[in-house]
Amino acid sequence: MKKIRALLVFLLVCLCVLTLSSGSEPELDALPEKRIFDTGGLSRKSFPKGFIFGTATSAYQVEGMASKDGRGPSIWDAFVKIPGMIANNATAEVAVDQYHRYKEDVNIMAKLNFDAYRFSISWSRIFPNGSGKVNWKGVAYYNRLINYLLLRGIIPYANLYHYDLPLALEQKYGGLLNRQVVEDYANYAEFCFKTFGDRVKNWMTFNEPRVVAALGYDNGIFAPARCSQPFGNCTAGNSATEPYIVAHNLLLSHATAVKRYREKYQAEQKGRIGILLDFVWYEPLTRGKADQLAAQRARDFHVGWFLHPIVYGEYPRTMQDIVGKRLPKFAEEEVEMVKGSSDFVGINEYTAYYMYDPHQTNYIPGYQNDWHCGFAFARKGVPIGPKANSYWLYDVPWGMYKVLTYVKEHYGNPTVILSENGMDDPGNVTIPNGLYDTTRINFYKGYLTQLKKAIDDGANVIGYFAWSLLDNFEWKSGYTSRFGIVYVDYKDLRRYPKLSSQWFKQLLERN
Repeated sequence: MKKIRALLVFLLVCLCVLTLSSGSEPELDALPEKRIFDTGGLSRKSFPKGFIFGTATSAYQVEGMASKDGRGPSIWDAFVKIPGMIANNATAEVAVDQYHRYKEDVNIMAKLNFDAYRFSISWSRIFPNGSGKVNWKGVAYYNRLINYLLLRGIIPYANLYHYDLPLALEQKYGGLLNRQVVEDYANYAEFCFKTFGDRVKNWMTFNEPRVVAALGYDNGIFAPARCSQPFGNCTAGNSATEPYIVAHNLLLSHATAVKRYREKYQAEQKGRIGILLDFVWYEPLTRGKADQLAAQRARDFHVGWFLHPIVYGEYPRTMQDIVGKRLPKFAEEEVEMVKGSSDFVGINEYTAYYMYDPHQTNYIPGYQNDWHCGFAFARKGVPIGPKANSYWLYDVPWGMYKVLTYVKEHYGNPTVILSENGMDDPGNVTIPNGLYDTTRINFYKGYLTQLKKAIDDGANVIGYFAWSLLDNFEWKSGYTSRFGIVYVDYKDLRRYPKLSSQWFKQLLERN
């Protein structure tokens, strides 16, 4: 009997070792208890037929393998090496290792009933030098990811650029400041259409080009860290001109890539292509005319900077009047190419602020200063909403409704995908506290309720993507900010679905 018992114990130990070493994801039922969640009356049936629910990440934030398997460095690989730029001087060299754990992550998406995954392709993983020689190991990785998504019934939504310009192009000709980037980007995009377009039917050219231009070239707090005094502590740059030059080149890059897709691939591949724009809702602080105009200037300089040319073929009149000769102009043939260059518009919406007119007289020209706006986060002592971990993120669900209604009314009710929405907890929150993210559940419930209201009132929204699937490398915040609906233990990179993931699972149950 003792021998039999010893043998059973031995076999049990072997089974445990095999299970732990298999790399399988934690079961969704690993949360301490199952619950029936309050979805605020929301379900799949609350949204139009065919409405897509997905989660989103970006390559640099989740993949890891930043300097391996042939990937070339991006401008962010250089940026993170500047001491003090990233919280705790963290890097994305490993990130959360989706490069190796993509099956685990896709399995989690499938178990949570999501329809789609919005990921980005690392340009320098495909072209280590930005152009020329192809890194076929990188191509093979994205083929593996796309194929496994399709195998598990998850629709791939591929974003071609999420802040990560190949460093080689920055060093070669100044990157996004040089018109040459338009051709190099279009060539890269076309390679992706040709290589992955038989399976990828939803393309996005750029994520948040405004952030790229403003944070990278106005205050220098994002790569490539260019700005002028007094807007930031940079070694080079011109905040009065460079953000506008970069934005112009981004728009031309987008439009050129779209033109190639439409002329050479779209008819056969039967896909669609768009761009992802961030949009904070700007509410006037008071009912006074000056504050009303300030809020409108903010909207024009924010979402209008990119959406106005795409819909109307020119920059907003507000920007033309204020920026003047510093604002680049589109040639006649460029207007024709840019105007109408999106099958859909992605909107990343997180928060809202109050805006007021600070009555500036003498000011130093620079992108943010050109708004002639003041920011307020409370009115008469009442905060605009509860604050998340990030200093910029307030929980303001009604901002979602106003954003989508604004796009509908000012830009001809285009097809919209709500391409990012979420909130963060502190990076040091531990298990089990990190799993009980009831605040996040309330955030999603509030915003999705307002999204449904906008749709019911006529906004042409066809999809929603929660940011983010995983806790990950959160740019300047490093690992001090957790946006995921899945908790990642940064010590061993194990995944632990949070309560919010279970909330989505229940919300997205299919009949």
